Amino acid sequence: MSRSLRTRSLLLAPVLSTALLTLHPVAAHAADPTGMTSGFYADPDSSAQRWVNANPGDGRAPAIRSSIANVPMARWFGNWSGTIGTATGAYVGAASANHKLPILVAYNIPNRDICAGQSGGGAGSAADYRSWIAAFADGIGNRPAVVVLEPDSLGDESCMSQAQIAERDGLLSNAIAQFNAKAPNTWVYLDAGNPAWLSADTMARHLAAAGVSGARGFSLNVSNYLPTGDNVSYGNAVNASLASMKGFTKPFVVDTSRNGNGSNGQWCNPAGRRIGSPSQMGGGAEMLLWLKAPGESDGNCGVGSGSSAGQFLPEVAYKMIYGY
Repeated sequence: MSRSLRTRSLLLAPVLSTALLTLHPVAAHAADPTGMTSGFYADPDSSAQRWVNANPGDGRAPAIRSSIANVPMARWFGNWSGTIGTATGAYVGAASANHKLPILVAYNIPNRDICAGQSGGGAGSAADYRSWIAAFADGIGNRPAVVVLEPDSLGDESCMSQAQIAERDGLLSNAIAQFNAKAPNTWVYLDAGNPAWLSADTMARHLAAAGVSGARGFSLNVSNYLPTGDNVSYGNAVNASLASMKGFTKPFVVDTSRNGNGSNGQWCNPAGRRIGSPSQMGGGAEMLLWLKAPGESDGNCGVGSGSSAGQFLPEVAYKMIYGY
């Protein structure tokens, strides 16, 4: 899954004040899943864990096990996941059995990653996606979960036609409605790119058009490297724009899996990056989450030359632990 540090100009809106948050309280559309569980779920079948299990004698394995594989992170679901309701149901069911909160990423929107292309694909049609996302939500059911909805989908509009944008907004709005109806204990965060992609005002307009009013909130920095503080400032600026335009604000989450050294201006497998703060509540946002698995390639680029998006690269993971 590639992601999106583009060299675009950015005009940040003012940081959201406490008074503004009080003026426009957040509406909750689901029971609090964090109160139904005892911490985040560490995926026992993550790419890092699978590599560690297959290479126990490798000298890098202990560090990768303790610093990456054992850290709660998201599992991504797309057209590689088989029968989607079965897949999400099994994953959330395993987390529930351990009284833990699972983090899922839905990544199957038609024309996925349309601008960058490293992670292109997605559902073959709008109808296919509507069926897929309904089954995704149905698989979760009443069990607690966190879902990040379609990374990059609102940042990619620059290379889409108005008809494609309108279709995508409708699909995202419908997806949020499906979760509200079928997965009432799930918090859904609609992806909102990152601070180096679109201005806060532009992203707020995109979020509103795609139905963020019905979601728990929005997500930032997915598969990217920008510092947590920059994302918090940007999230507050997006909320200031939402409050001004639409009269509401939303909580947001930040992907901290690979932002420990910040960004060097590259988005596709840059060298010298480092893992960031582990998944946790708070930290300046509603949650800091590991959404992109450290060590998984962004595509055939940078230090991942010759790899494909999503492929686990143990040497990249090992160096990311130490920041070199």
